[in-house]
Amino acid sequence: MNKADFERFSIIDKDRIIEMAWEDRTPFEAIEFQFGLSEKEVIEFMRLNSKASSFRMWRKRMTARVTKHQQLRAGNVLRFKCSRQKISGNKIAKR
Repeated sequence: MNKADFERFSIIDKDRIIEMAWEDRTPFEAIEFQFGLSEKEVIEFMRLNSKASSFRMWRKRMTARVTKHQQLRAGNVLRFKCSRQKISGNKIAKR
């Protein structure tokens, strides 16, 4: 995929995809369900829409996350986000 393939998303959608990709507890399957992007496409999306250093940091962080894959999660986890996380626009709320 190239940058033109991602132009179908509005700025708000792009911000939400980036936010969901950075969230530890949001699995790639949730992004695929909501936006139709596979894990591979999310990686390419992040590569094209992030600074190189930010992309490297994100990849390093996501590689170590079991919670980013629905199949690897514990069976009792049924939510897409942390129960302590609040909806706060484009920023991830911290505890």
